[in-house]
Amino acid sequence: MTVLVGATDLARELAGPNPPVLLDVRWALGDPHGHAHYRDAHVPGAVFVDLETELAAPASPDAGRHPLPDPAALQAAARRWGIRQGQPVVVYDATGGTAAARAWWLLGWGGVENVRLLDGGLPAWRAAGLPTAAGDEYAAAPGDVEITPGALPTIGIDDAAEFPGVLLDARATERYTGATEPVDPRAGHIPGAVSAPTSENLRGDGRFRSATELADRFAALGVAPGTPVGVYCGSGVTAAHQIAALAVAGIDAALFPGSWSQWSHTDRPAATGDE
Repeated sequence: MTVLVGATDLARELAGPNPPVLLDVRWALGDPHGHAHYRDAHVPGAVFVDLETELAAPASPDAGRHPLPDPAALQAAARRWGIRQGQPVVVYDATGGTAAARAWWLLGWGGVENVRLLDGGLPAWRAAGLPTAAGDEYAAAPGDVEITPGALPTIGIDDAAEFPGVLLDARATERYTGATEPVDPRAGHIPGAVSAPTSENLRGDGRFRSATELADRFAALGVAPGTPVGVYCGSGVTAAHQIAALAVAGIDAALFPGSWSQWSHTDRPAATGDE
């Protein structure tokens, strides 16, 4: 699986005979202005994707803050973005792929085979001296892509409670330990989970670490190719980034979509401190 594409390579593809559909997934926890940021500057040709309404079903205590969208709704959105059967797709954001990875994972889960992340996102595009556009852009014509869910693995809350391999918590360390919890009703982590902050997947410039560096990182956490791996975060968004990093290292992993936002609304135990 090819997970990443660099800015200059993407620019060449966009000028070629089979350009990818380009999706801008500008979103960050606590920043509701993603669409405004997109309008200010985006990669030319990119269509804005709203994570809250297009990449998730409505939040609920039972399912978490960003439940997986209904497949029919995801298909309608993907066609609105202009994705056609067999057409490559590239997704990006301005935060190292931590939001765009949700679209990368969801489309892969839906059976779209050629989806990649722009490594480093909009900052890398700008650093390469490439132009940006302003305002809104829309697909020239509707797509015909078909979404068939289940192409990437998921685990439910009962699976997470008794996971047979390594369960990685992709949140910041202070949320894992329970030192702080800015969003969900309880602090802490799923007992037995291993702290693996998503930020450590990236270099200082917001690009992914090399496959070797990531493999070494995950090996230190007890994960190697063939190890059963589950990943969760606060609501199933940055966990997708962890799955992308694992894929770069050649390791398959399953997403717990409900993540801590689902777990913390139950009476299941919460661990605190380091494990």
